[in-house]
Amino acid sequence: MSHRALATLSAIVALSALAAVPVAGQSSPPARGATPALRTPDGKPNLEGTWDFRTLTPLERPANLGEQTFLTEKEAATIQDQNAALRARLAAPSEVRNEPRAPGGGGRAVGGYNDFWLDFGSTVVGDRRTSLVVNPPDGRLPALKPGALNQVGSLWEDLALERPIRVLSAGTRASGPEDRGLAERCLVGFNSGPPMVPSGYNNHMQLFQNADHVVIFNEMVHAARVVPLDGRRHLPSSIRQWMGDSRGHWEGDTLIVKTTNFTDKTASFSPNVLVAMGTGTTLNLTERFKRADANTLLYEFTVEDPSTFSKPFTVLVPMRRSDEHVYEYACHEGNYGLLSILRGARAEEQVAK
Repeated sequence: MSHRALATLSAIVALSALAAVPVAGQSSPPARGATPALRTPDGKPNLEGTWDFRTLTPLERPANLGEQTFLTEKEAATIQDQNAALRARLAAPSEVRNEPRAPGGGGRAVGGYNDFWLDFGSTVVGDRRTSLVVNPPDGRLPALKPGALNQVGSLWEDLALERPIRVLSAGTRASGPEDRGLAERCLVGFNSGPPMVPSGYNNHMQLFQNADHVVIFNEMVHAARVVPLDGRRHLPSSIRQWMGDSRGHWEGDTLIVKTTNFTDKTASFSPNVLVAMGTGTTLNLTERFKRADANTLLYEFTVEDPSTFSKPFTVLVPMRRSDEHVYEYACHEGNYGLLSILRGARAEEQVAK
C-alpha cells in the first residue's frame, strides 16, 4: 500500500471514529436544518458541521481602493448585483448570449472549465471589508524577501519552470506528470491548503470534533487533516507531509491549530492557482477557529515565513453553516485529464520533428 493510500485510509478511519463513536466531549450531530448546540458536553465550543467559505471579497484589497478598509452598502450591493447578472448571463444558452467560441481549440476556446460551473459565492463578507487580509492594515500581502522563490505559471504560455512545480495549476511544459500543477495532479486542493483560501468552487469544509481530536475535512480533493488536541509533540523535522503536521489546543473559546513540517514540494503560500511563493519547508502556519454565532465560524490564519515574506500576515474568512452534504471530489481518479495532457504534448513533439 502506498504512503498516500495509507494516509487516506487512516483519515477515513479517523473520520468514521469521530462521526460514529459517542465519546465524551463529542456532541450528537444536529438534524438536517436544525441549529446545532453551541457547546459540547465537556463545555468546549461546538465547531462541528459543514461550513461554506465562498465569498466575493478578494484576498487582497484592490489597488484602486487605496486605504479604503470597508465598502459602503451601495458599493457592496453593486458588486453583488454585477455578480448576479454575470451568473444569469453564463447560465443562458450560447445562442442567447450571442457569444460564439473563439476559433481553434484548447483552453483559449473553452476555458479550463465552462464558467457556468465556477462558484465564487454571491455576497461579500458581512462587515463589507475590502479584503480578506486583515493584517497588514493595507489589506495587501507583504513584500517578498529579496531572492525568495516566486514561481508563476500560466494558462496559455509554454513556460519552462524549474522543478519542483509548486503552482497549483498549469505549471510548465508537459514532459511528465511532475511538470503539472499540484492540484492538476490531485495531490493538494487549490483551496483546501492548509491554509484554506476561497476559490472557484468546492468551498466547503466539514469539521468533526471530540475531546481529543478534530478532523478538518475539505470537499476539495477530499483532503482530511486529523488534528490531535492531547498535547503531543510535532513530528520530527525530517518527516515532511503535503498538508504538514498539525497540533491543536484551546485558548478560551478559540481552537488554535499550529502546522509545521510542510514539504519543499509545496509553496509557503499561494494567493491563487498560478502563483507559488516560497517553499513549505520554511512555513509556520497558525489557524484559529471561533464560533461567532450559531451560523458563523470565524476562520483566521497567520502565515509566518521570514525566509519568504518581509513580515507575517493574517487573513480572516467568515464561514457560513451549511445544511448541504460534502460530496466526494474524484479529481482525475477515473478520468483521463492528465493522461490526455501528456499524450497531447507527445503528439505536438512528433509533429514538430
